[in-house]
Amino acid sequence: MKAIIPAAGLGTRFLPATKCTPKELLPVLDKPVIQYVVEEALEPEGVDGVVIINSHEKPQIEAYFSVDQEFEDMLSSRGKQAEAARVHAASTLPVSFVYQDEARGLGHAVLQAAETVDEDPFFVLLGDYFVPDRQMCVRMAEVSKAHGGASVIAVAPVPADQVSRYGIIAGECVGCLPGAEATGEQEGAVWKVTGLVEKPRPEDAPSHLFIVGRYLLSPRIMELLATQGPGAGNEIQLTDAMERLLAEEEMYALVVDPSEGCDTGTPAAWAATNARMALEDPAFAEAFREELGEKGERFFG
Repeated sequence: MKAIIPAAGLGTRFLPATKCTPKELLPVLDKPVIQYVVEEALEPEGVDGVVIINSHEKPQIEAYFSVDQEFEDMLSSRGKQAEAARVHAASTLPVSFVYQDEARGLGHAVLQAAETVDEDPFFVLLGDYFVPDRQMCVRMAEVSKAHGGASVIAVAPVPADQVSRYGIIAGECVGCLPGAEATGEQEGAVWKVTGLVEKPRPEDAPSHLFIVGRYLLSPRIMELLATQGPGAGNEIQLTDAMERLLAEEEMYALVVDPSEGCDTGTPAAWAATNARMALEDPAFAEAFREELGEKGERFFG
């Protein structure tokens, strides 16, 4: 079973920083964003590899996940064995690459990994959001197993006046995760999906649940993407193929709390994620507060 991470975008929101450094390699504390996503993707049982959809314009990502023995030896010779071990661990994660050199949408990006998926279900994790405890995809796999291997998407509630910004699911609550005792749009509830509505007007929204950016999909979606015509923005949209999939197979949604994850999609979100992670990590929290000094006390108490 594979997990796919699209990473071919230009990262224009972070220019000029991303002129030379892909946004996926921008650090959160001492690791690049994409490493957090890769580690999360490998957490569910059965996932044995991650396929990154890259661009040939971003060779730095492939270099990061490649062994550099000379560099590791240099670190070790200087007494930095712990640092060498961390570098080696990152560069030996089971990561492979395929390429999307033309921006034609998320569906087109996912399609580039069709040959690596074979006939197995697969995860898709969007790379500007990661879950530190790595459990969201694990719970999605539990839902899929409970429903005969069906596709599962992660969704979260959004205020009614914001539904027009997102893709919203239609369907009904059919249960919950074991121990969750959740109903409706509460965290832990499980919905059977009957439709996907892109940016509905508030009065027309079938629910207040939007797709968070975590998918566990049937291999049939790759066949549908191969024949999917352009949609919004004249791009191949994953949600359009998912709507076609609904005509053939069941699909479920797990309601999650989006705040359990960390957003890195904009400079402000990335900065906030660094602050959050520093405050929550015992190895960083004290030093972080000391560096902030009196200004930090004003913000964080």
